[in-house]
Amino acid sequence: MTVAAEEGWYETGRGVVVPWKCDHFGHMNVRFYAEAFDDASFHIWSAIGVPILEMEEKLGLIGVVASLKIDFLQEMRVGQLWVVESAIVRVGTKSFTYRERMRDTHSGVVHATADLVEVFFDKVERRAAPIPDDVRALLEAKLAAGA
Repeated sequence: MTVAAEEGWYETGRGVVVPWKCDHFGHMNVRFYAEAFDDASFHIWSAIGVPILEMEEKLGLIGVVASLKIDFLQEMRVGQLWVVESAIVRVGTKSFTYRERMRDTHSGVVHATADLVEVFFDKVERRAAPIPDDVRALLEAKLAAGA
């Protein structure tokens, strides 16, 4: 049985724990959790309908992760299938915060969570920029209750 995402959560990644991603304790090493969460941070844009490539081309704005905090809750071992789901939890003036969780694909058990702050960044000025109003509306419409 595959566990479906809850309202306000979007699937942003999938994978399997393979032997070369495991450490000497026999579970997936922390660097590969970070990789999975980082990859998912690219997919959240399309999952929530924010045209990030268009925003970059037209406005010169990109999203950059300014903060990443991972909590490891339960080990992942060789052969386990996982899914990463992401949810918007806060929208500010220049940034938004989202939570990601890595769950076992079959049982639904959460093995790790990550909290990320993504800042809108002006590529020319090389500094944080306000979130465009239309993008803010898209982000606010996707805020997850209780995430």
